[in-house]
Amino acid sequence: MGQAAIGQNTGAVAAGAKKTGAAARYVWPGATILLLTLLTFVQFPGRTFLQSDTQIYMPILERLGNPALFAQELLARHPHTSFTIYDESALVLSRLTGLSLETVLLGEQFVFRALGILGIFLLACALRLSTRLALLAAATFSLGATIAGPTVLSIEYEPVPRAFAVPLLLLAIGLAAHGRDLGAGAAASVAFLYHPPSVLPFWIVYFALTLWPSKPSIMRRRILGLIPILVGVIALFALSRLQTGVSEPMNLFGRVDPELERLQRMRAPYNWLSMWQPQWFLHYPLLWLASLLAYRRIRDSVSQDVRFFLIGLPLLGMLSMPATWLLLEKWKWILIPQLQPARTLLFVTVLASLMAVVAAVRACERRRWWEAILWFTLVFAIPTKTYVPGLITEPGRATLLAPALALLAGVAVWAELGKRRWATASWAAAALLPFFLIPWAGGVVNYPRLHTPEIDSLAEWARANTSQDAVFLFPDAGRELYPGIFRSKALRAVYVDWKGGGQVNFMREFAMEWQDRWQDTGAGRFRPELVPSFRARGIDYFVLKSEHALKGRTPVWSNSRFLVYEPW
Repeated sequence: MGQAAIGQNTGAVAAGAKKTGAAARYVWPGATILLLTLLTFVQFPGRTFLQSDTQIYMPILERLGNPALFAQELLARHPHTSFTIYDESALVLSRLTGLSLETVLLGEQFVFRALGILGIFLLACALRLSTRLALLAAATFSLGATIAGPTVLSIEYEPVPRAFAVPLLLLAIGLAAHGRDLGAGAAASVAFLYHPPSVLPFWIVYFALTLWPSKPSIMRRRILGLIPILVGVIALFALSRLQTGVSEPMNLFGRVDPELERLQRMRAPYNWLSMWQPQWFLHYPLLWLASLLAYRRIRDSVSQDVRFFLIGLPLLGMLSMPATWLLLEKWKWILIPQLQPARTLLFVTVLASLMAVVAAVRACERRRWWEAILWFTLVFAIPTKTYVPGLITEPGRATLLAPALALLAGVAVWAELGKRRWATASWAAAALLPFFLIPWAGGVVNYPRLHTPEIDSLAEWARANTSQDAVFLFPDAGRELYPGIFRSKALRAVYVDWKGGGQVNFMREFAMEWQDRWQDTGAGRFRPELVPSFRARGIDYFVLKSEHALKGRTPVWSNSRFLVYEPW
């Protein structure tokens, strides 16, 4: 073989090795992100179905897919999914794959969670963390956070529109941080199609960034990122015209009248700041101040694109509180309960945690170990304690666990920076152990176990032995959530239940009808004297807990927990 051929072969081998090495640099972070996503599903913070807002969305989706279902169901007759592709995407995917709506929604939830974790990883890399430490930041985000007050989660447990939109926003921020404005705009526009209210903070910041004086090439790149949202707005409007079953137009400029206000305060108090616990007005300013202090520590590594998001989104979160107070509490603008701007406080929490991780790494680089542990303590306090100051004022298991996890993360960063032999093992421990220690040692339980064999057997009986148009009532259920589980599993209408009232934010006509039904059937408390009126209301069966068995009346069906009666 000649020298030229040998040289060519050597070059080809070197090029192949280089490609393999480049691929490996992407493969293992991708595999780690998938592992983190899997842990969020099966371990912590977890996932649920038919325990929260999917109880509202599933009857709507079922009826849109099969108009013969839920003809008598109040929720399905008042869908609020016109300005979203949530319903269309689920129905199309279900038809194409032959999978159930539940399976399709959970599949979407997994994919979007992974994209959100990827977004945090990209943002951490843009803040000049090494790949391994950026993955550690992604792991701490994956532990989730409860944003109390406005009642929202950084990682939603259920596959609802917000659970799809927020991760896409995080991906958009991560892409924008690397100058991928077109990709960022596309991700944020798809998020807009899923849940428009979640996306407004991102686009406010991005528009401000686009208007900021910069080099012509940078300006062109940012303007390019605006194209997808224009396409998204047009697409959303077109799809909204094709929506079936909409019975009440959206009122954009009306006022919340006293009757509707009373109902919303009763059923959806999280929209009204005057009904929040006072501690949240301390919690979020403290988190915001912590984020500003962390930003000051890391500002040397922050580009202009990233700076706008790290400062702008938390600022909008803080401004959302006085804005909500003014626009809703004082001016009574009816659109505010639908937009729920106070939920922008999510970005105060998420970005305070991310910047605290970066600040902890910078402290380790300067050998300020005590400062690093303090930053990491804040990071782990967020998923272990809803009210972060309570770590001190309300001592408990989290008071010990958060500093312990902070020490573990600090050791991992120290080992990583020093390139010690055991750096990989310590990094893996710091990234993965919190998923197991927070629910076990910290005693954190994110949601109750609501699905039981008794409710399943009741649903199976109803689905097999009653008319498709049968209407059920659970008059002694109070504010419990099992009627909504029954509704979706039995594919039978429920006359009224507490969870179903969640739509009082969106439609006044629905709100008034729900209120009348709720009050006229006992407001969740069984009153035997109301039973004779059930038949006239179109109720075919009512279900009581076993302890409320009616003397002298034989149930149509029963198990150890429930008794089914027909009205007389």
